[in-house]
Amino acid sequence: MSRGNKPLPFYENVEIIDIGSEGKAIAKVDGIVVFTTHVIPGDIVDLQVIKKREKYQEAKVVKIKTDSPDRIPAFCEHFEVCGGCKWQYLPYEKQLFYKQKQVYDQLKRIGKVTLPELMSIKGSDNSTFYRNKLEFTFSNRRWLTLEEVRSGNQFEDMNVLGFHVQGMFDKVLNVNKCWLQPDPSNAIRNSVKDYAIANNFAFYDLRNKTGFLRNLIIRSTSTGEWMVIVNFFSEDVEKREALLNFLVNKFPEITSLQYVINEKGNDTITDQNIHVFKGRDHIIEEMEGLNFIIGPKSFYQTNSPQAYELYKVARDFASLTGKEVVYDLYTGTGTIACFVAANASKVIGIEYVPEAIADANINAENNGIANTSFFAGDMKDILTKDFIAENGHPDVIITDPPRAGMHDDVIGAILFAAPERIVYVSCNPATQARDIGLLSHSYEVTKVQPVDMFPHTHHVENVVLLERLPEDKIVII
Repeated sequence: MSRGNKPLPFYENVEIIDIGSEGKAIAKVDGIVVFTTHVIPGDIVDLQVIKKREKYQEAKVVKIKTDSPDRIPAFCEHFEVCGGCKWQYLPYEKQLFYKQKQVYDQLKRIGKVTLPELMSIKGSDNSTFYRNKLEFTFSNRRWLTLEEVRSGNQFEDMNVLGFHVQGMFDKVLNVNKCWLQPDPSNAIRNSVKDYAIANNFAFYDLRNKTGFLRNLIIRSTSTGEWMVIVNFFSEDVEKREALLNFLVNKFPEITSLQYVINEKGNDTITDQNIHVFKGRDHIIEEMEGLNFIIGPKSFYQTNSPQAYELYKVARDFASLTGKEVVYDLYTGTGTIACFVAANASKVIGIEYVPEAIADANINAENNGIANTSFFAGDMKDILTKDFIAENGHPDVIITDPPRAGMHDDVIGAILFAAPERIVYVSCNPATQARDIGLLSHSYEVTKVQPVDMFPHTHHVENVVLLERLPEDKIVII
């Protein structure tokens, strides 16, 4: 392999020494950091460099010469091609070790703030079948195995319902069994695919944007309820009703069967009209005696038991006595707001998605919670001086932003509001670290609790408690 006229390096018998951000494996060759994938610390490998930068290189593994003593067999037949559960060959206790290390490294290196000793990461009791939501893609161009490609044959069975192959928008892997969501998730997906093929339904063409069947979303709750959403690219009433009635008859456990006709360029349905075909327009999740409705557009943590652990940490860090005004930023359907309401004087929830706020109000009403108020809109536009004056000065702010973290204006509004405590829940410790750095002139980190929501991936949730510094130690910038 070459870069221009200059060949890129090939390294033999290199030991993998660590795992870094985004789950990349790390080696060092002549003092240069080399990032690669699909290997773990202790593996001895041959590496072909594919990108060369001033301070680091990226390489692909050509051959594993010696297995790490920690390496275990992957349990899923789709491992590595699917790209979802990249750490199946790493024992779960080692996964937790590297996730905790990732949190520390990113907070320390990016946030550049003084940290207390991190609490031990909370592992998931279930490392398989832990997700409550999966989305599958219909495609008329299934991913061919290496053996199929080498055969030179032409294949007629190209329709597929599964996951996108990593890095290829138009290639979809046929999934026989996914280990992420419990039954009957696999049965529903496979039955829909078989029915569609048997009845000559057109699977979506991702390049030419044609076809009939586009996506399948399956959601579940710990209470045993199931939501299935079929995303059609075009309308054909006879075929649509035939497929949906097939699901009704074959899977009576589906409590919410919905569909959407999405003719636009991307797969998102948050801006689409979703129609109920059978059952309710929502499913119900339960947590500590509280019931939460989950609609087709609602965000809810995808590992329900670990969501409970996460929210207990947030409530504990908030140290509520019943007298506090709490602001819950990025409240979603009001799960955290309702969860802490019994321990607070008043909870104000703010969220961008109007449908989520509608669900939040219903959740509060259904649970008899009278001390919550919810507002829909852009966080940086709502969280103003006038809003704070009208709704009360927050004693505690709980914030659970998306992966991109908080907008600078939101951080400015938090600094203006000057709560005594900030509980920052994050699915991305890197952006969390950046935001904490911006808050560090007025706050110090006093507690850090990682929580693993996604076994066999590098992703990790993290909860940080920031407490306001004494007035004489606050730096005005």
